[in-house]
Amino acid sequence: MVHPKVMDEGNGPSLATVIPVYNEAEHIEACLTSLLQQSLAPSEHMILVVDGHSTDKTVELVENIIQQHQGSEWPRVQLLSNPDRSVSHARNLALKHLPASVEYLVEMIGHATVDSKHLEQRMEAWASCSEVAGERLAAVGVRVIAHAGPVTRAGDWIEGALTSPLGKSGGQFSQFSTMGPTKVPAFVMHRRDALDAVQGWDESFMTSQDSDLSMRLLKAGYALYRHPTLEVRMHKRNTLKQWWKMGHRYGFWRTKVLLKHPTRAKWQEFLPWFGLVSTLLLFAGGSLWYWALPAAYGLALVLSGFGHVFRKHGLSSVLGVPLCLFMLHMSFSLGLVDGLVRKGRPSTDRA
Repeated sequence: MVHPKVMDEGNGPSLATVIPVYNEAEHIEACLTSLLQQSLAPSEHMILVVDGHSTDKTVELVENIIQQHQGSEWPRVQLLSNPDRSVSHARNLALKHLPASVEYLVEMIGHATVDSKHLEQRMEAWASCSEVAGERLAAVGVRVIAHAGPVTRAGDWIEGALTSPLGKSGGQFSQFSTMGPTKVPAFVMHRRDALDAVQGWDESFMTSQDSDLSMRLLKAGYALYRHPTLEVRMHKRNTLKQWWKMGHRYGFWRTKVLLKHPTRAKWQEFLPWFGLVSTLLLFAGGSLWYWALPAAYGLALVLSGFGHVFRKHGLSSVLGVPLCLFMLHMSFSLGLVDGLVRKGRPSTDRA
């Protein structure tokens, strides 16, 4: 581990990529390699890995990479321990330990990679957004795309669900095509002084900490943008168990965000509960049309499955995509209710 005082020596870089990790041994080498091979000058950026006491070989792999990439031809790679494990704790820890020269922080995760010109494009995108937003600009987000390479059958269904109109949230996985303001930028590059102005991340959030941060930045008068030329490739969930847990976790922490920021609510998030209650009321009232809403919902799910097949995916998507959409709607809706009655705990949907 690197002592904070060592990190303050010299003039230092102006940009830092911060990577909170926990048990990322499968992907961390590819992640760091993509960041080490950037077109941006090594002296201009650094990489800070913040480990939440991983129980696999994550720390060993990171330390090996650090040893293999010493010298001025490489950006600094440094490792910190995060005893509290959560992403919000990790990012606040980074804010405290990064050298004073760092003006911008790039959010990254251990199971994602970027192209070799990514950081250079980050700076160009920032310049483009700042021409419109001016000094109010505090953050610029990216498009999130699936990592290239083989995926499981369930992983293909999950991707189909995420690209379906019934599975899009307009948030992290939004496939936008124009530069502009947003409330929910993904994999953000933040201005450090803006983060300091709102006291960083709220450590009571184990998930959705970025939504909370974005709302506080907006309330403080800052502007948040996203730029379509920026892309991060992420390994998404590839089992139905992980998919269910993710949906529940997002619903759970969505409630926590809405309790703090009610204006973030979207009516679409409550449609499953509306449909269920309406169907039960129609049935209890003796209406012959109680089946109409479930039938329309089922038809919409099936059409989403066929739509994925038509985009040159396997025939199994006819059933798999509707299944994943149903699981997403169910798990998210149950999570919304769970968030009202229970405190949070660390996620397990990457296990």
